[in-house]
Order: sequence, then structure tokens, then C-alpha cells
Amino acid sequence: MHSTVSPFTLRPWREGKGYDRRVGWRGESAEFGGVTVEAPLRQTTPQMAVSELRGGLLPTASYETRGVHTDVARLPTLNRATLRVGDALVSMTRNRLGATARQRALHLRYGGDRYRLWARDRRSWVLTREADDEDPGVTVAIRGAGRGSRRRLDVTVSGRAGGADLSLALVFAGVDRAALTRGGAVRAGLSRVGGFWAESQY
Repeated sequence: MHSTVSPFTLRPWREGKGYDRRVGWRGESAEFGGVTVEAPLRQTTPQMAVSELRGGLLPTASYETRGVHTDVARLPTLNRATLRVGDALVSMTRNRLGATARQRALHLRYGGDRYRLWARDRRSWVLTREADDEDPGVTVAIRGAGRGSRRRLDVTVSGRAGGADLSLALVFAGVDRAALTRGGAVRAGLSRVGGFWAESQY
């Protein structure tokens, strides 16, 4: 079911201490109920980082990254990642060499729908579901604002959205999206070049 979605806000939350500490984002949608993004989940498997969205009428979404780089990353990254909504796998592709934000966008496919997610800056991003013969599509925009304990994510929706649209957009609050930005793409490119050079010296 698709519906108009009122603007709402996610704010940082944390619970517990030490090994039992849980952190992420939490808010309330008038149409879909409570939303919690736990980012990351407590690590139980080596070399794996996972963030999860759950709550209200939204389908649960999980974003998982595997690899040695997860031992030093604060959040799951765009590399070696798996995204699920419910039990369904979401296909993800991107052009790492794209010159503009939209060219670097992450392309998603879920339930027969096509999506595109791109970064406005390091704290803000946009997810669009493409229009088809039956639906004009939807845009979910997340804008990061504030500093420290006053940080927030303001969520606005243009068009009629389904629960999966919001789950796909909001789970990325728990993902390191830096590689989608211009600066992040440059740093990632230099890192790859450095890695290739180092391997060539052996």
C-alpha cells in the first residue's frame, strides 16, 4: 500500500554500556509508526558489520558488509555489501568512476522496482523509485542537520510511498555513504591506486 507521508525526523539514540551498548537513529512516522536504525549491530561474527532498520509498519531491512576492512570501519561500507528487505535480496550496482553525484549513484532493484540513491553531501542523501506504467514513482530525501547531541535526520517524501521505499532509504542512515560523495570517491580512487602500486612491488 502506498500513501502520502508526512515529514518526520530521526534523532540519535543509545542504550547500555560496553559490550551491551546499542546506538543508531530513532524517530516516528505518523503513517508508518516508530522507526529504529541500529548502526551497527553488536558484532558477533569476525570481519562482518551489520546495520538494521525495524519497527512500525516498515519491513525490516538489513545492510551487511563482509571483509577485513570491517575491523576498522565504524559502519558497514559500500564494498562487499549485501542488502535485504525482509527475506528478499536487493540487487545493488554503482559506477565508482562517475564524475557527478548522480553518476556515482547506487542503483537498486527490489520487488520489480528500480531505485537510485545518491548523496547530496556527507550527511544527506536521496532515494528515488523510478516511475512505471502503474505508478509515478517517489522520492525520499534525507537531510542531515545539527551537531553533536543535536544531530538529526529530516525525512521528506515526494509522491506516495510504500513501506519498502522508506526502509530502503532509511537503512542507509546506518551505512558509510562517503564513497558516493565527490571527496569520498577521490579518496577511494587514490586508495585503490595505492593498493595496485603496492601489489606491483612484490
